Amino acid sequence: MTAGLHATDRAVLRVSGPEAREFLQNLVTNDVGRLGQGAVYAALLTPQGKYLFDFFLVADGETILIDVAADRAEALARRLAMYRLRAKVDLDVTDLAVVIGIGPLPDVPLVFADPRLAALGWRAYGADAGSILAGIRPLDQEELTVLRVAHVVPEAGVELIPDESYILEMGFERLHGVDFRKGCYVGQEVTARMKHKTELRKGLVRVAVAGDAPAPGTEIRSGEKTVGTLLTSAGGAGLAYLRFDRAGGDLTAGHARVRTET
Repeated sequence: MTAGLHATDRAVLRVSGPEAREFLQNLVTNDVGRLGQGAVYAALLTPQGKYLFDFFLVADGETILIDVAADRAEALARRLAMYRLRAKVDLDVTDLAVVIGIGPLPDVPLVFADPRLAALGWRAYGADAGSILAGIRPLDQEELTVLRVAHVVPEAGVELIPDESYILEMGFERLHGVDFRKGCYVGQEVTARMKHKTELRKGLVRVAVAGDAPAPGTEIRSGEKTVGTLLTSAGGAGLAYLRFDRAGGDLTAGHARVRTET
């Protein structure tokens, strides 16, 4: 059964103008050319290859909408404006609503399957969230959190930390958020080097959590050694940022027992 919720923690930017697609193609981690096939998940990085923003790109006629965390929307708009220079591009913040759902796609004009994983449902955009949600079951935020943990999907501000996270450690390749064949973008050199010349020693993984889950950001320990950080927890599972070479054996986070899952 289709279910959905109004994602009030999301905002939508609009990029328009004759050079909008070329402008974004030179900046973001994914191939904007894929917009003809549906939504595109991508990120904008620092020149040093560190995460700044992640978002969904969708085509609305000749313009491109950017679905981003609401508390990062103005910062993203400023960052894009910094790169605009003489490009024939207009940027503005819209008041479009974002609706996130699971189940069959509703019959509305701007609705797209989640490009990260099919199991993550769909996203829809419109002037009025109520018209998109008419006749479908309300979806609880906790259901989405459980789904996110089950599929090891990072979230901005929780697992994805600006100026700190690396997208390959956060699973962006598995989540179809980076394209290694598209050519240059901001931070491309570092990201490509991590892909082709190094072995990741740290990363985001799903863990089982037994006992009362501690607050996000609690250290995970193996005896006296810190091996990582427990981030989101839901339904007896959690997302943890771990050092792989230290993640075996009995682990704890606060008073909870933690076990890595494969």
